[in-house]
Amino acid sequence: MATGLPGLTSDAIAASHFTIEIDGNEIAQFQEVGGITSEIGVIELNENTALGQPIVKKLPGPRKPPTITLKRGKNVSTQLWDWHYAMSQGKVVDARKNGSIVLFDFTHGEVARWDFYNAWPSKVTVSNLKAGSSDIVTEEVSMVCEDIKRVK
Repeated sequence: MATGLPGLTSDAIAASHFTIEIDGNEIAQFQEVGGITSEIGVIELNENTALGQPIVKKLPGPRKPPTITLKRGKNVSTQLWDWHYAMSQGKVVDARKNGSIVLFDFTHGEVARWDFYNAWPSKVTVSNLKAGSSDIVTEEVSMVCEDIKRVK
């Protein structure tokens, strides 16, 4: 039976308690975070053997930066919309932000952290509105970044 690395717990982490920090400040509560990915592109190199047989070698290419998606119940705050709008108005330097996705255990101890760099919201979507409905309005933000690193 696998026991993991010596000195480290091998318990699974629950996804129920997490926060998003932007420039060191915790921002709104979110019900979902997605897109925590790390992907390396593949370069195909076509060669021939000494006998003339074609072969394809696969080499590591550049890292592909992720798009992080944040979803929450909409409130009256315009903070995320304003951040997105600043980028649409050409305020690129001001709109790029660094941040973290922080995951906690059941005792509120930090168990994982991903830091992302030079992020900005490329898309903000508000759920459909329907007269007479009692559904909660949701807001989804697609946030592109240049890099993401697991630091804990």
